[in-house]
Amino acid sequence: MSQHGFDLPPTATRDVMDRRKELADRACDALTQAGLPAFQGNSQDAPGANVLVESLADGGVLVEWSPQEDLATAAANLLENGVDPTNLPHAIRHYETVQNCMRDAVLQILASAGFDVEKADAHTYGSAVRVRGAAPDPRRVPSMLSLSASTGPQYG
Repeated sequence: MSQHGFDLPPTATRDVMDRRKELADRACDALTQAGLPAFQGNSQDAPGANVLVESLADGGVLVEWSPQEDLATAAANLLENGVDPTNLPHAIRHYETVQNCMRDAVLQILASAGFDVEKADAHTYGSAVRVRGAAPDPRRVPSMLSLSASTGPQYG
């Protein structure tokens, strides 16, 4: 129990956080290799794929798409003033379309690169992609150079 009289959710262990950070690094690299601007952290200033590592025990690695600030601001300003949900203004529909298209693109790019990904819970994470895992990192798996009948596989 915390000093304020309520339980705080448990945080992940250092080992889990290290594995999540490595997974986030690899996801960021895969998105950059595909030509998308990708970065890690909580920066909302830069457009692109924002790869986040959650510290809660049940957290993980998330990828959120951040559009140019003027697109997000236009939609937010309209929402602050209240809108008719049955007749959304173009700026809000366009923002939602961009978010959904980029989420799907990030999802497919990471899946193609060997990651285990899914749409994150929309209620909690909006249009984010959850990265659950990845195939072994080829930089850490020995490559097979030759097979020899007398000695078996030779790794280099």
